[in-house]
Amino acid sequence: MSIRTLILIIINSLIAFVIVVLAFVSYQEFSKVLDDRVLQQLNSIKTLKKKQIEHLIKSEWERFETIEFYNQNVDSSIILLPASIKISSGIHDFTPYCIDKRTAIGFVSKTKGGTKIKILDNNKLKKILFERTGMGSSGESYLVGKDFRLRSQSRFYPDKIPYTLSVKKENVANAFKGKNGRGVFEDYRGVAVYSVSSPLEIPNLKMVILSEIDVDEVTLPLKKLRERLVILTFGIFLLAVFFSLFLTRIISSPIKNMQKSLRIMAEGDYNQTNEFIKNSNEIKEMFDALANLKVSLQGAVKFSDAIGKMNLNTDYQLKSPNDLLGKSLLAMRDKLIEFRNNEENTQILAKRMLVNSLENERRRLSRELHDGVGPYLTSLKHYIENKVENESTKTEMKKIVDDTISEIRLMSNALMPASIDDFGIGATLTNFIENLKKSTTVSIEFEDLTQQDNSNITNHQAINLFRISQELINNSLKHANAKNIRITLSEFDDFISLFYFDDGIGFDSSTVKLGLGISNIKERVEICNGTIAIHSIPGKTTFEIELPIEL
Repeated sequence: MSIRTLILIIINSLIAFVIVVLAFVSYQEFSKVLDDRVLQQLNSIKTLKKKQIEHLIKSEWERFETIEFYNQNVDSSIILLPASIKISSGIHDFTPYCIDKRTAIGFVSKTKGGTKIKILDNNKLKKILFERTGMGSSGESYLVGKDFRLRSQSRFYPDKIPYTLSVKKENVANAFKGKNGRGVFEDYRGVAVYSVSSPLEIPNLKMVILSEIDVDEVTLPLKKLRERLVILTFGIFLLAVFFSLFLTRIISSPIKNMQKSLRIMAEGDYNQTNEFIKNSNEIKEMFDALANLKVSLQGAVKFSDAIGKMNLNTDYQLKSPNDLLGKSLLAMRDKLIEFRNNEENTQILAKRMLVNSLENERRRLSRELHDGVGPYLTSLKHYIENKVENESTKTEMKKIVDDTISEIRLMSNALMPASIDDFGIGATLTNFIENLKKSTTVSIEFEDLTQQDNSNITNHQAINLFRISQELINNSLKHANAKNIRITLSEFDDFISLFYFDDGIGFDSSTVKLGLGISNIKERVEICNGTIAIHSIPGKTTFEIELPIEL
């Protein structure tokens, strides 16, 4: 992707993002303000109509009570009032007791002359509720009873009995709980409306008044605003693209010149004489800095070439205190000098350790031959020279020969057990430890968890595991004063695990001497690309070694 294309994408993406965010925020703020204004207006209308209805009902009740004798206007064949209502003075909702479920708000009063009953004229309520000033073309106010059914005529369904229309919604339920509800809800038609609601404050009359207006009618200006914002956003974006094309051309031209110059230097030509367009002071300074960089790189390349040829006595002069490349090259030269010296010391030390190891092994073999096989052969020579014929003596000579063979076998196994090739590392270690138990009082337990038939342990790994185990057991017996040794060799699908434990005096792994064999163990683990974890405290020393399966 070219720098010009990248700048175009970044600039136009940023402009588009800002425009969209501003348009979205403006739209959301306008929508929020509109919602608040609509709900406030509906709340004012609802409050006014609520007070008018409460005033109407209370005034009708007061007029009803002042009349000493009143002709009962309740037809018992149309309204079947329960006895509990007839004996309870006050304002009641007769609608559920009407046979035709017409809306009926009734007054009941007990006097000396008997019980007076009257039904409020619904036309008076309808006149208040159907007043639609400030409610647009879809606004309406209506009453809902405690059974969530309408108690006033719907302006959308003038032919339906209000009681047949149910409006069991969240805002109505909250209003019956004494909470003034406001927000966007579905009305009894299933249409989204802005709605405000509150209960009528009249004793015994459980009704809620709601004032609502359709969301579609209110949000019509929002839809027009959204269309205008989309057109405006698109126009601004096109204008931004045009100007960004012009701007990127001014910016990218010098950068392309710099790119061309750097490409020539990247090809190894530090002697270029090309002239490029320098249309600003900043670009001129960039090319001057590039020329200085070229001189510095020439010196660094010359010095690097000398170091590569191991001419470590070559000197290099820093261009400035901030010449990090020069400092790095000098540091590399010093490290190479240090590495060469360390390598020479390491080679000398390795040779010394190799010679010492060979001498120690020869000394051990000499001692084994002198102390083990020598006495057996001397005794055998004595018997042969004396030409013994006694059967018991011959039996003893046979035992000496057997012991000599056994001793040689032990020495051979210590050097390189032949059973590794024949039976594997598990059987070899088992045999080695069983023979070792005969000559020590230390408790040694070995658990072999390797695969017997299809083992993936290579001969190279087996030899190193055997030598590591030998070294660990030897350290425990000679230096750790251990009483118990536990060894587990496990073979898994991906790796081999050797776990070693003893209860000896322990050691400090950071200061332990190389003579204890720790270095030899680590080297063998590294040769097998494995890992080793050593933990040692008095009474508990563990080695956890893992070697990868080599497939």
